[in-house]
Amino acid sequence: MTLPNGAGGQPSEQPFGELELVHAFTAGPMPTGVTVSRRGRIFVNFPKWGDDVTATVVELRDGEAVPYPDERWNGEAGDEAGRLVSVQSVVVDPLDRLWILDTGSPLFRPPRPGGPKLVRVDLADDTVAQVVHLQPDVALGTTYLNDVRFDLRKGESGCAYITDSSDKGPNGIIVVDLATGQARRRLHDDPTTKAETPPGFVPLVEGRPFMERPPDGPPKPVTMGADGIAISADGRRLYYCPLLSRSLYSVSADALTDPSLSEEEIAATVAYEGDRGGAADGLESDDAGRVYMTNWEHNAVLRRHPDGTMETLVHDPRLLWPDTLSVTDGYVYVTANQLHRQARFQNGRDLRRHPYALYRIPIDAGPVRLLP
Repeated sequence: MTLPNGAGGQPSEQPFGELELVHAFTAGPMPTGVTVSRRGRIFVNFPKWGDDVTATVVELRDGEAVPYPDERWNGEAGDEAGRLVSVQSVVVDPLDRLWILDTGSPLFRPPRPGGPKLVRVDLADDTVAQVVHLQPDVALGTTYLNDVRFDLRKGESGCAYITDSSDKGPNGIIVVDLATGQARRRLHDDPTTKAETPPGFVPLVEGRPFMERPPDGPPKPVTMGADGIAISADGRRLYYCPLLSRSLYSVSADALTDPSLSEEEIAATVAYEGDRGGAADGLESDDAGRVYMTNWEHNAVLRRHPDGTMETLVHDPRLLWPDTLSVTDGYVYVTANQLHRQARFQNGRDLRRHPYALYRIPIDAGPVRLLP
């Protein structure tokens, strides 16, 4: 397989939109999540998927990746309950507090007790203020906690929505009451949370079907489910999408957070929001009701307006697997980590090349390209 030098998609494709490099990861592990505080502090995480990860969460300070909240939380000493095991997502909430989603699942292994959790760090003093442990009836032995969003208008202290993107078991959305720590699985194994597979769906990345390709066996479909997640501006709908799908769905947030409703009653509030124009990893929203989507099939970031109109914010061959989005202060930040070039998908050969990258795109500057 021949790969363009530092570029995805077809070499002849012309970039579109403004893509500004914020940070180049010239060595070390691949990043997934990114979030930016109101004061411009940037936090990034590195899950333990096989790279040498010395800190699973860092803050970018003067071009350096500094373990966050400190080296102890990122260390290997101590039990899983009091340290960060393998972090998949970091998100700053509307009160400018950093939340860390710890899968507790290095190398996608079954999570150990105390591993799966939400950790809240107060940015005013950089100290851990709250830890919410997810119990085994919610974070199952097959669960992979992927992304999280927060709505502080729900309940006493707000709620968190977490996607379970497992490729080994049921998918779904986990709803967490931040005041009590009580969590429930919702849309458990619902078809809308599941990966779509061939022959009905064949995803392409860098011009090649995206599949698991072991070194000594036939290729097989990637089956990661519910991944990207975003909250509508009014808090009424929660948008979500499987990693392996081009479909966007939404569900009533009131239904998700109502403990009296059955799974059937919640599923009845799900709406198909249309084709996303390509498979997505991360979703995000803004206060104007627009939903942003990575598009790893086309090296792009798209935006969906409340009326369903879709447009391309940026299309650039440097966006090799755009992963996670963070919207703040007039920009959408996005990580590009070459996920599809990992050995798991390339017949046992790791084809990733440094640098991995963090970019940002101005939200309302310059032209956009409308999609049909």
